[in-house]
Amino acid sequence: MKLAFPGVEYKLDKTHWYVKFQNESEIWFGGLDDKDRTEKILGMEFATIYLNESSQISWGPVGIAMTRLAQKVNQVIEGKEPTLLKPRMYFDCNPPNKNHWTYQLFILRRDPDTKINIPNPDNYGYFQINPRDNKDNLSDGYLDTLENLSARLRKRFLEGEFTDANPNQLFPDEAIDRWRADNADLPDFVRVVVGVDPSGAGDQDNADNDAIGIVVGALGVDGNAYLLEDCTVKAGPATWGNVAVSAYDRHKADVLVAETNYGGAMVEGVIQASRTKTNFKAVSASRGKVIRAEPFASLYEAGKIRHAGRFVELEDELSGFSTIGFTGSRSPNRADAWIWVLTELFPGMLRQKVEKKKLETKRPQNWNNSQAGYWM
Repeated sequence: MKLAFPGVEYKLDKTHWYVKFQNESEIWFGGLDDKDRTEKILGMEFATIYLNESSQISWGPVGIAMTRLAQKVNQVIEGKEPTLLKPRMYFDCNPPNKNHWTYQLFILRRDPDTKINIPNPDNYGYFQINPRDNKDNLSDGYLDTLENLSARLRKRFLEGEFTDANPNQLFPDEAIDRWRADNADLPDFVRVVVGVDPSGAGDQDNADNDAIGIVVGALGVDGNAYLLEDCTVKAGPATWGNVAVSAYDRHKADVLVAETNYGGAMVEGVIQASRTKTNFKAVSASRGKVIRAEPFASLYEAGKIRHAGRFVELEDELSGFSTIGFTGSRSPNRADAWIWVLTELFPGMLRQKVEKKKLETKRPQNWNNSQAGYWM
């Protein structure tokens, strides 16, 4: 307000979260991120609605917000006759993939539910704003950071383009974005886990080796898992062991889990040498990456797994997991370490997946869906 509207007086009500101006007009702040907050707006009417970060909002609550665009307001301009203010909705987003309702509605001009062309396409418009257009207000080096992102993330955050939809993707960007957590709002934790996914990197000449995935996660008292830190490093045992146990101490972890397929007892030796009496748990990758990751896709969608911050490289690796295999360009060591953490925090998920697979192999050849109740 000081920058854009100096001298304009207003009062902010922090109980109900709205601003009131001298001319009796009001601006209300709300959310569409859960059922209660969405229902709260049903008793209200507005002349203008602005939805921020639309990629994180599902289509259902957007429709409810649209029904509230019903307030009849006179626009008063000094020296002119009052005219009715035309109801409008505004949206912004970092473009997700082309399956998202924002692309369907504003680019293709079709109903996101029915996929039928909307009857009034001229009522919908869009334009693009990229970081380069705002470079005078950005910190030094920010554009360079965006330039160095992966091609997928450059397209979204630097070029402002919608990405091609992957119907087989296990962890779509919009699911991660929708439930992203603020560090200031994290709950108390009942369990903290450090996950390590070792590789063959040595202390010398390791530029071409895979990084050692080191990730910290926790289970909150709310029953949700939180990704807290990505400490992944490309280094030999003398270094990555210290990085892992430093994270263990810093987060007051309950256990450190590490895959031992590559190094066996060597992995535990590195950890214990870096910090004696570390509560260490060895895990073995007897199944493929996608099979281990797949059970957690539904938890991401339901908001049971949340990222406390933005983890660009790890999230880029997660985007490569699909039902047809891993499609990324390099080994997903960060994501693998994170999956080990989730397996420790939700120990029943992978077991349920395996048991279901076993059950499916036992079904008789004439089994059909009508008998599902007998088999589940």
